[in-house]
Amino acid sequence: MIGVFDSGLGGLTVLKEIEKQIPDEDYIYLGDTLHVPYGNRSDEAIYDLTSKACDFLFTKGCSLIILACNTATAKALRRLQQEYLPNHFGSDHKNNILGVIRPVAEYVAQKSSGGIGVIGTRGTINSEAYVVELKNQNESLRVVQQATPLLVPLIEEGWAKSVEIDTILAKYLKELDKRGKVKALILGCTHYPLIIDKIRVQKPDCFIPNPGEIVAHSLHDYLLRHPEYQNKKNKPITEYYVTDFSENFNEIAEQFLNKKININKVAL
Repeated sequence: MIGVFDSGLGGLTVLKEIEKQIPDEDYIYLGDTLHVPYGNRSDEAIYDLTSKACDFLFTKGCSLIILACNTATAKALRRLQQEYLPNHFGSDHKNNILGVIRPVAEYVAQKSSGGIGVIGTRGTINSEAYVVELKNQNESLRVVQQATPLLVPLIEEGWAKSVEIDTILAKYLKELDKRGKVKALILGCTHYPLIIDKIRVQKPDCFIPNPGEIVAHSLHDYLLRHPEYQNKKNKPITEYYVTDFSENFNEIAEQFLNKKININKVAL
């Protein structure tokens, strides 16, 4: 069973693409909607929240967890891999936790030799995790970043199709352009595929891939190399959990997935 964790509902964009490419697996989705957004929280707070989410998903039977949250990946993944896993399962454990930043950075670095832009929460941008990963692929790459902290709250509130988000997005992208011209743009937050069409309209000459598709393809390759994580049952299931319900929660979740789902509330 594979767990998919996000600070809110944005990770559903990743789960949607994973289910398309790997339909035969069992999945558990957990969104920490009580504490969203993570972008302005301290490293220690993000690690604490993410480790509690991992506790829940491993207890539910997951052997592999995808942090479908760029901030959690940037701020907590390495510590989870180096400290959390061996402390909880011993040195010979078979459980694993993967993030979303490396596969996206690797893919974009291979596709673009020009300037690369990154937009995301303050936590993701300040960590410079994408800069590090992109430079690991190609030291000569020029990378510029722009924090876009208002986008997640607006999307979580159901404003993804609003004129207001167009205005705010235009301001953010104008600030990005001031830092340098880019040929490719990384959406460094799993919420942003919900507004990817708006972003592409405002940056028509830019290569802007869907990060969920990239992560799903990377996970598919990973499972081929690690068959021990693959589902052995005939009827795969997907369960959905959140830590809090908002007023328009079901509407937004179904907008993310384009289908109706049953969602359970859980305390971490």
